[in-house]
Amino acid sequence: MNQRPIPACRLVPRLRILCGEEVALGPGKADLLAAIAETGELRRAAAHLGMSYMRAWKLVQTMNRCFREPLVETVRGGARRGAARLTPTGRLAFSLYTRMERQSLSATRAAFARLARLIR
Repeated sequence: MNQRPIPACRLVPRLRILCGEEVALGPGKADLLAAIAETGELRRAAAHLGMSYMRAWKLVQTMNRCFREPLVETVRGGARRGAARLTPTGRLAFSLYTRMERQSLSATRAAFARLARLIR
C-alpha cells in the first residue's frame, strides 16, 4: 500500500476588514488590488485572477464605498480600452493590509510551531 507523502504544514492568515457587514478589504480584494496595480486594467486584472469582470467591478465598488476615499480609479473603455489604477489611498491601504498579514504571521509563529508538531 503506497502512502502519499504528507505535505508540509503552513499557516496562511486570512484577515478581513469589515465595514458593517461588508468586507471592505480581505484576501481576494487585496489580490485584486495587486492585479490592478500590475495590469493597469480591471478586465485584465480580473482575468489574471480567474474572475469575471463583473465580479471584479463589484469588488472595486465595495472597496470604494467602504473607504473615505476611493482605492481604485477607473477610466471607461471604448476604442482606447479602459484603464484602472490604484489611488494613493489604494496603494496605502494595500501596503498596510499586507503589513498586517506579515505581522499576524510573525505574532503567531511560536504557537503555530507547537501546533504543527501535533499535526499528522
